[in-house]
Amino acid sequence: MTTTAAPSLLATLPGRYYTDPELFGREQRHLFESQWYCAVRSADLDRPGAYRTVRVGAESVLITRNRKGELRAFLNVCRHRGAQLCTEESGAVRRALQCPYHAWTYDLDGKLTAAPNLTRMTDVDRTQYGLHGVHLREWLGYAWVCLAPEPPSFEETVMGDVAERLGGTDVIGHYGIEALALGTRHTYDVAANWKLIIENFMECYHCATIHPELTEVLPEFADGFAAQFYVGHGPEFAEEAQGFTVDGSAGFDRLPGVPDSHDRRYYAITIRPQVFVNLVPDHVIVHRMFPLAADRTVVECDWLYAPEVVEAGADVSHSVELFHRVNLQDFAACERTQPAMSSRAYRDGGVLVPSEHHIGEFHEWVRERVDDA
Repeated sequence: MTTTAAPSLLATLPGRYYTDPELFGREQRHLFESQWYCAVRSADLDRPGAYRTVRVGAESVLITRNRKGELRAFLNVCRHRGAQLCTEESGAVRRALQCPYHAWTYDLDGKLTAAPNLTRMTDVDRTQYGLHGVHLREWLGYAWVCLAPEPPSFEETVMGDVAERLGGTDVIGHYGIEALALGTRHTYDVAANWKLIIENFMECYHCATIHPELTEVLPEFADGFAAQFYVGHGPEFAEEAQGFTVDGSAGFDRLPGVPDSHDRRYYAITIRPQVFVNLVPDHVIVHRMFPLAADRTVVECDWLYAPEVVEAGADVSHSVELFHRVNLQDFAACERTQPAMSSRAYRDGGVLVPSEHHIGEFHEWVRERVDDA
């Protein structure tokens, strides 16, 4: 880790890491396309034939359910001449995926089943010329994909990030995230590099400055130390706050598995390279980032509640509004920072104060994979 002349300060990544298209291309190949990537909430694909297309690095990935109800993932590329099979972000087919160009047709397990004059081409192996499959794992109610021929250990990377933050993987299991229901989803198109968004989420040095609503509920954040600075720590709600809501009003009943030790506390987790998980007693907030360019990142944010809360049509606006404001405040700060990444003043980067030193570990993680590549 690079240090500065002042022992209290650590150097950040140089500015080019946030602007250089060539570096972004290496990140696409050696981070987004090589690591496990949280693509879609499993419940969004609610029936056989439902699909969603997701950008993973430079690739379009098609995720669908087969006739047995199992999730499958493929590169969204026809094996004939390379046309995209599905051009919409989401949709559904009845029984098969058909290329709109030359009508090559694949079943929901990716096998080639039909094409004009295919019966005359008896030497064509329909399995060999099926769609290119992508590795897929389901966890926390989401489908995670990996484009690498041999994916890294899911337990050591994805689950390892959670265990490192919380002091073990058992804690997150108390929240039963896979059984929760989607209350609200917001999508944000952020004109900033994905690493600026991660760095912002990992620290709270800025909280007293730009998050008045959040620090009212979590007064500890006004001191500048983020929850992620401490392993296993969850800041406690303010005494006067009844719930994790924009005005401190009461939320909903505690999720069934959440123990007393985690009541009235907030836990934040970064799962590299593109997921944030926020745990509070009555709901969970999950951010998924989709980096599209060196200076553009789409963030999809899900607010998840107990199924009975959603089914009853309960008003979730007070809890949604709190973190929606936090998101808008954070993303505005990132967009304010992005232009300076190309300034001569930031050519060698900036600095991290002590309460941000854990961000340096993230920078090392990036450099090890991108620079060594």
